[in-house]
Amino acid sequence: MSNAVSRPTALIAEDEHILRDQLAQKLARLWPELEILGAVGDGEAVLEAAESRMPDLFFLDIQMPEVTGLDVARAIAGQAHVVFVTAYDRYALEAFDAGAVDYLLKPLTDERLQVAITRLKSRIGTPAPDLGEIASRVAAQLRGVSPTRLQWIKAGAGQTVRLIPVEDVAFFQSDEKYTRVVTTEGESLVRLPIRELLEGLDPDSFWQVHRSTVVNARHIASVTRDDRGLARVHLKGLAETLAVSRAFTHRFRQM
Repeated sequence: MSNAVSRPTALIAEDEHILRDQLAQKLARLWPELEILGAVGDGEAVLEAAESRMPDLFFLDIQMPEVTGLDVARAIAGQAHVVFVTAYDRYALEAFDAGAVDYLLKPLTDERLQVAITRLKSRIGTPAPDLGEIASRVAAQLRGVSPTRLQWIKAGAGQTVRLIPVEDVAFFQSDEKYTRVVTTEGESLVRLPIRELLEGLDPDSFWQVHRSTVVNARHIASVTRDDRGLARVHLKGLAETLAVSRAFTHRFRQM
């Protein structure tokens, strides 16, 4: 029987390819035991990579096109430890300190990366924090606004504007340039992207189940799995079911 200890694993997401390569090279030199499963240029790609194999660690650029590092942190919900990579000064990142989340400031230095590596080595094998609340707070902080919870969704139809109570929404789903807002009484389209909606939604009530779908947990009737282990969410009062991508199946392990 082999007594070999498995190597820690990591995924890197950074949209600037020079910085991405630099981080991968520095990690290879300063932490040769770390296995880098992939280094990609956007949040969607890193979530797809995580569906194949969830790493122990993520190194995430905060600002990437479409799916940001903060979006990824919300999505993985405590499945792995995270280090954020950012060009923002420390004053903008107080929430990371409060949440015991590490970050690296650009340009990267060996000294600061070594500090992060030392911390990460002590955290591997320990429960990772769910960063939903922290990520929402930091996203709002970087936009220069106070984080507030959405109470209403404003949906326009011609000359009419509907006010939909957030608690009535069964799920949100991206649909090209729009987001579907679905209730048991019907659906509307809004121009607010999923990532911005997530910043205003209560992470305890609204769960991301796919990179394009967020479901209201109070509206979940049941969850079923097929022969491949893929899950689908069944909603109260709705015939439509929602696919759960592998990166989000951890939400339903106890269901």
